Amino acid sequence: MTIEVGQTLPAGELTECNEFDPANGCPMNPQAQDVLAMSKGKKIVLFGVPGAFTPLCSAQHLPGYVEHADSIKAKGVDEIWCLSVNDAFVMAAWGRDNQASGKVRMMADGSAVYTKALGLDRDLTGGGMGVRCFRFAMIIEDGIVSYIGVEGSGEFGVSKAETILEQL
Repeated sequence: MTIEVGQTLPAGELTECNEFDPANGCPMNPQAQDVLAMSKGKKIVLFGVPGAFTPLCSAQHLPGYVEHADSIKAKGVDEIWCLSVNDAFVMAAWGRDNQASGKVRMMADGSAVYTKALGLDRDLTGGGMGVRCFRFAMIIEDGIVSYIGVEGSGEFGVSKAETILEQL
């Protein structure tokens, strides 16, 4: 069952990697992050993408949040998180390539455990991508969902940065 407005985020962990090897530039030292602890007392925008380095995600979704991060935060948002069913190394490299540092936290859910807990998982095995998450965005206030927009296949409207700005 998909999480809804008014519900509390489920307990769980996401992984984040913010360090890079100075010798080769590879991400290193991923850290597990407790979702409930990170969201306590904060207003967070969480958006999910089917995959790092995929066309729409890379051309519009993540770049939109990077571009509008200051405007979103000016409306009282403490943090912006990008979630994908990729490993922390891939998410860190994707964030670096999109200049997300300091604007969007790149949160990995490599085995889709948290995505499934949210009820936002989708099986894209037929297309060779395995289990991924739906494209979505949420506004979370002290761990409680106050807005959620989940996209259908090929859609990009209710989860983009401009829509979140309108909802704040």
